[in-house]
Parts: sequence; structure tokens; C-alpha cells
Amino acid sequence: MEKTVRETIKEIVFKHLKTKKYKAYGQCLSAVGWVGGTLPELYEKDGMVELSMADVAGGGIVVGAALAGDRPIYVIRYQGFNWFNCPIILNYACKSKEIWKIPCPIFIRGIAMEGGIGPVAGSSHHSLYHRMPGVKIASPMTPKEYKKVYQEFMKDDSVYYVSEHRGSYGNKEEIKDINKKDPDVTFFSISITRFEAIKAAKILKKEKINVNFFNLLWLKPFKIKQNWIRSINNSKISFIFDDDYRDGISSTLAHKLMSKSEKKVIPLGLKDKSAGFSKDRDNLPPSANEIVGLVKKFLKN
Repeated sequence: MEKTVRETIKEIVFKHLKTKKYKAYGQCLSAVGWVGGTLPELYEKDGMVELSMADVAGGGIVVGAALAGDRPIYVIRYQGFNWFNCPIILNYACKSKEIWKIPCPIFIRGIAMEGGIGPVAGSSHHSLYHRMPGVKIASPMTPKEYKKVYQEFMKDDSVYYVSEHRGSYGNKEEIKDINKKDPDVTFFSISITRFEAIKAAKILKKEKINVNFFNLLWLKPFKIKQNWIRSINNSKISFIFDDDYRDGISSTLAHKLMSKSEKKVIPLGLKDKSAGFSKDRDNLPPSANEIVGLVKKFLKN
């Protein structure tokens, strides 16, 4: 029976703790709802370490554990909490291997969600890590992708930032790229945006607009494939969608793609505003219908 992303993560964490004898750290680990049911029901004696609600301290504890020989999984239950956690991770863990020749491997699980439940909780914040050396960034949205990222981490001594999204946890399907010879439009999708982008591609297909679609699993290192460049050059317009702010990683990757191609790639992500509790403060990536509208507008012009 096929497993969901949620079940896959839960199984990986269980094996990491019970078989490898490493530890998982984070807040509210035993409160299943806070982490989307992605952790096994284990205790501190099994390697599940509950941290205090002082977010600024969590990163330091995990860095210390990694330097002491652990290979920790660090669960950040809302990606917005990276603002408190990432300074010590970026300044110590990410530099440790290069500067001091001491490996500091940490598997950071940053969990994003739709909408806003306050100014620090909500969408993805993988852009925070992107500009610093010594860290690898992935955004797995399928079971096989998640396994692949974890397997790479276990062969590496780097810090891994794994940008998760609660919207993917129930997914069982592997999402395949669409790569045709004569596309009208090319889509590149990061994180949860791939699900809406696929819906938009299906709607546009019914209207005789051909879309090529590429999943972006690895955000750093970002290895550009030749078929991506070919697709951009053969398209009238290309887009890169993200669940982070549009001036973040999507703009950087769009620039890298354009530097290798002959056509424009437009980054689309969250608006430049803070999310909040009320509906009017929601800040979401483009929906399928919004994507369809944007494509038609650009093609018309």
C-alpha cells in the first residue's frame, strides 16, 4: 500500500531514532497536531527531545548536539520561527565544516502551512537560508522525494534545510514533469505551488494552451537542466511559482534561468505584506485560476 508524505516522514524519523540512535529536537513534539502527525509516538528515552518555548535557544541546542556527534533532526513547527532559529545555525553550523573542519550535520524540518495564523507563522521561509554557504535546501512534496532528500543527508555532513508544507502531507502520488517539444508556456514550481500549477496546466490544456511543467526539488544547489532551458526558449513566457515571498529565492532562481536562456522567466510568490489572523490578511501563492488568468494576460499581450 502506498504511503502518504506524512507516513513517510513518520517512518523516517522512527528509523533515525530507533535504528541509528540519533535524536529529534523541537517544540510540541508530543502534541501530534502541531507537527501534522509526522512524528512517531516516542519519548525522551527513545531520542525525542522536547525543547522549551524559547525559540532562540532551540537552534543553539541543536548546533551543540551536532558538534558533539549527533546527527539531529530539528523540527521547526512553523517556518516563520526560522527568524529566531536561523542566526546561530547560519553562523555556526553552516560554517563549521569549512572554517573549523568540524562537521555539523543537521536535518532541519521547516513546516509551512496555508494562510496566516499570525505574523510569524504561516508560509515558507526557505529564502532565509539560501544566501548563505554550507547549507543545502530541498522542498520535497512526494514520498519518494522525501526519502531521496533524507538519504542524501545521511551521506553528507552538511546542514540540510527541508522546506515542508502541511498541504503535502496527505499526498501519495509522485508528480511527474511535463516536457513537450512545443510549449506555449513553461512552469517551474517550488513547494506547495506545484499542486495549483498542475491544476492550472490541465485547465489551460483544455483551452489549447500547452504547458511544460517542472518540479523544483533542490533549491540549493540549483543545477539547471538543458531541457529546462530548451523549454524556456521554446515558450512564449515562463513562470516560477513559490510559497515564499516573490523577492526571495524564486527571483534568484528566475535570474539564474534567464542567464542561461533567451526568454523571460517571471517569479511569482507571496505579496510583500505580513500575514495575520483575519481573512483580509491572508497571503497565499497564486491559485490555479489566478495562474490561468496570468497566463492568458501575458499571452494576449
